[in-house]
Amino acid sequence: MATIDVLDASGKKTGTADLDDAVFGIEPNGAVLHQVVTAQLAARRAGTQATRTRAEVAGGGAKPWRQKGSGRARQGSIRSPQWRGGGVALGPKPRSYAQRTPKKMVRLALRSALSDRAADGKVRVVDFGWDAPSTKQAVAALADLGIEGKVLVVLDAADVATWKSFRNLGDVHLLVPGELNAYDVLVADWIVFTPGTVPVDTPLSRGGHRAPAADAPAPADDEAAEEDR
Repeated sequence: MATIDVLDASGKKTGTADLDDAVFGIEPNGAVLHQVVTAQLAARRAGTQATRTRAEVAGGGAKPWRQKGSGRARQGSIRSPQWRGGGVALGPKPRSYAQRTPKKMVRLALRSALSDRAADGKVRVVDFGWDAPSTKQAVAALADLGIEGKVLVVLDAADVATWKSFRNLGDVHLLVPGELNAYDVLVADWIVFTPGTVPVDTPLSRGGHRAPAADAPAPADDEAAEEDR
């Protein structure tokens, strides 16, 4: 398991943290990354575009001229698609662009993106330790840490001071651990975690169930439950 230095806001080392090889040390799967990111971007589309067909356009109830004898092409309605102001043939209608993506692929894509950033040395673990919010100290911290460009900062929801310090910076995107995704990792130049938000490989993160504790009471059987009633 690889280790990484834990830094404070001034860039000084305060300790070390483990980077799980199952999350930060795998060979990135480019095909899965592409499919998951494409699905994620597709799901962002509103899908609210719409056009009117000839049945939805007002007017055009009367035949514009008689079928024969006028010398012109026969027409049944001035709201046909070939007429100006007529309906649109095969135009877009409201729809959902969402794609079904298996959870295992989503998790693999996230691990691939994190592994790619870790291999490039673009992952930092920082213990900011701020008691009061300050955008000025957030800008100074990024400079002291040598972080430039687009930054993804993963914070605990209870870390209000740090959250408020970074939220007004245009190149900084804030997420809680549960919102971490492959797309936001890929578009960021740097990934910054706090010591409590570094992802690890657990049965729950793989879609499993947490094993009961050794000292947890055993569930009551049906007979005991009947006696309690």
